[in-house]
Amino acid sequence: MSMNIALTGLRALDKKLDVTADNVANVNTDNFKRSRAEFSETCPAGVEVSIYTVDTPGMILPAEGSAPERESSNVNIAEELVDLITTEHYYTANLEVIRVEEETAQALIDIIA
Repeated sequence: MSMNIALTGLRALDKKLDVTADNVANVNTDNFKRSRAEFSETCPAGVEVSIYTVDTPGMILPAEGSAPERESSNVNIAEELVDLITTEHYYTANLEVIRVEEETAQALIDIIA
């Protein structure tokens, strides 16, 4: 059971990492709206991810020459880097659950055999 929870967690983290990478890649794209990944528990046991767009405005950039003023992206690179660090820790924790589950199964097999 814990293996299934950890595996669904890893899949959800994979999607979160994709969202963060997309945000970072578009930090300098005018009018880009960042996305966020939100986790929720599933039944009987697991994790799923919902992705939504954060519709806050970016900074208004002044007009240059004949070009009109424009809006920058609303991506905060510092927030994205913090998200990357926390995602790394979540990956590590889920991988540790899988490692311990495998060790436990092997110990049981050794006892029975």
